[in-house]
Amino acid sequence: MPTYADLMFTDAVHAEQDAIGSKGVYDRRYAEKGDEPLGEDERAFLTSRTSIYIATVNSDGWPYIQHRGGPVGFIKALDDRTIAFADYRGNRQLITKGNLAGDDRVSIFAMDYPRKARLKLQGHATLINASDASDLATLLDTEGQGRVERIMTIRIAAFDWNCSQFITPRFDTVEVAAFIGPELERLEAENADLRARLEAGQ
Repeated sequence: MPTYADLMFTDAVHAEQDAIGSKGVYDRRYAEKGDEPLGEDERAFLTSRTSIYIATVNSDGWPYIQHRGGPVGFIKALDDRTIAFADYRGNRQLITKGNLAGDDRVSIFAMDYPRKARLKLQGHATLINASDASDLATLLDTEGQGRVERIMTIRIAAFDWNCSQFITPRFDTVEVAAFIGPELERLEAENADLRARLEAGQ
């Protein structure tokens, strides 16, 4: 597996880095990565996401970003270089599918806003009809999401963890509930105790 720098630091990028004196700053970091499969941390991070952003490029060179989401576990790690998820009925524009027919390369952002963590991945994606891979469709099916129409598999070519700078922490309803739940239970118990005392004339 090439490193993220191998794929992203083109001659044009190196020229821009050279202009501001940052060329070569990352060489040692990426040289140590080498042929690096997805590790336990990366797989755990990806399979605990509730959404990811996927970028493709169309035949005219225009980039397109698609959001895909679901409950925790909707993304599965099939092995240490492949992730996959079920694709359900959406707006039926099929822009990503059309783009992949001409160029299977994708770029992915997986975000953890509360912890200000971001995993960037480059890969080769396929988007096939569920009827053509029924066993995999069953494996990837998530209860309550509807009928699986397609399956996306992504063979990871490279990945990199990004710094937390400028990531604003955000929390979904489940995370907020987990955060305030214990305190809310304590306050409700205290309130019930005070009410009982008042009713008892204490």
